[in-house]
Amino acid sequence: MESAVEAALLELAFDLPADIEKGLRAALEREANPRAAEALRLLVENARIAREDRVAICQDTGSVWVCLEIGPDVMVQGDVLDGVNAAVARAYDVGRLRKSLVRDALFDRANTGDNTPAFSEIHTSPREGARLHVMCKGGGSDNASRVLMLTPSAGKQGIVDAVLTCVREKAANACPPLVIGVGIGATFDKVAGLAKMALMRPLDVPAEDERTAAFEEELLRAVNETGIGAAALGGVTTALGVRVKTAPCHIAALPLAINMGCSAMRRKTYEL
Repeated sequence: MESAVEAALLELAFDLPADIEKGLRAALEREANPRAAEALRLLVENARIAREDRVAICQDTGSVWVCLEIGPDVMVQGDVLDGVNAAVARAYDVGRLRKSLVRDALFDRANTGDNTPAFSEIHTSPREGARLHVMCKGGGSDNASRVLMLTPSAGKQGIVDAVLTCVREKAANACPPLVIGVGIGATFDKVAGLAKMALMRPLDVPAEDERTAAFEEELLRAVNETGIGAAALGGVTTALGVRVKTAPCHIAALPLAINMGCSAMRRKTYEL
């Protein structure tokens, strides 16, 4: 676990995920707005420089989220996540990455000095085997995210409206073109996790459920029709993709979480 986390962080800091870079290049090819096209060209060039010179893709090297997903055939003994913070501290030192964590959100906002603690958790899954999910999340994109407790009467259109309101109000602060994770269902404390896990699915991997895939396409069209565009300079690509993850919920509830991912959607999944 410790070595996998360290390797993932040093890759994510300098190497833009292949699906994201491919999405940026495709967006550049179809962009007619000259200002947005230049922003996209610079993002592609930035990715090349980061990869070749081993400098950070973005100055905000993010907080670290680590999720160990285990199937019914896997037994975890002891504190398997015990070495994660050591891996984070080492990776951020070796990579000379910006440390952005404070000791306490309210009472002690002094920098911890090593970008720890990581936000780590273990999820169970009906799927056999084990997977390690790692994400580096910048402050701008997380600050543009939100959780809403809608009523069932809001329905599908209420979800679309809420996503579009969030995009119109916050997309410019989240470094578009975006990848948007949408969680629907569960409870107040769990729905944000659905949205975050949704972001882990690459742009070139479609949803398994046809209804989910169709809804993602509907949301993506609506988001791109806002015309906010790359770097909020206008154009046809406000988002590269929308990823939706749903769950059961109470009959009186329709929890919704919108987790914005920036143009440097730094995430990686390892099959362990």
